[in-house]
Amino acid sequence: MSWEFLVVVLAVVVVPGADFIVTLRNTVAGGPGAGAATAVGVGTASLVQATLVSVGLGTLVVRSQPVFTTLKWVGIAYLLFLAAQALRSAWRGRCDPTARPTGPGRGLRQGFLCNITNPKMMVFYLSLLPQFVGPDASVWSWMGHAWALPLIGTAWLLAVVVLGAAVREKLLRPLARRVTDAVSGLALLGFGARLALHRG
Repeated sequence: MSWEFLVVVLAVVVVPGADFIVTLRNTVAGGPGAGAATAVGVGTASLVQATLVSVGLGTLVVRSQPVFTTLKWVGIAYLLFLAAQALRSAWRGRCDPTARPTGPGRGLRQGFLCNITNPKMMVFYLSLLPQFVGPDASVWSWMGHAWALPLIGTAWLLAVVVLGAAVREKLLRPLARRVTDAVSGLALLGFGARLALHRG
């Protein structure tokens, strides 16, 4: 595994995306346990996608327009659902009696669904890996490279959880919490819109 590949992976991992937003928000809302569970959920889903690409099934998903389109719109709907939850929380404040508590189980589920319903990750794997893995390489070489992203990505999200937990008390103040929820909701709304407008 070349250092150039690791540099590309690190550059991709540190750019904030929907997974980052959901992990940070769950850390603030439910504590480090919920945040860590979200990070593990994201990593697990990413590992599934990486494995599918490594064994050739990812190509089938990307090339099957009905499957790809369905997965894409399920992902968009889920991002919009999470955005609506965050914006509702920002509107009503932290004392919203209808809000469900964010625990590790819910965090794990949200992290997994947020990542697994994003088919663009498979497109990314399919465009990146052939630049660093030869066509005659073994499936283990493909998996080793493919798994680098979810493993490094999970480590990064766990670092985000630690940082989020360190400032959690400040972010739980009523005004700060509402601002955090509003920013999270708008960001998730933006990611959903970008995915919807992306051709493919």
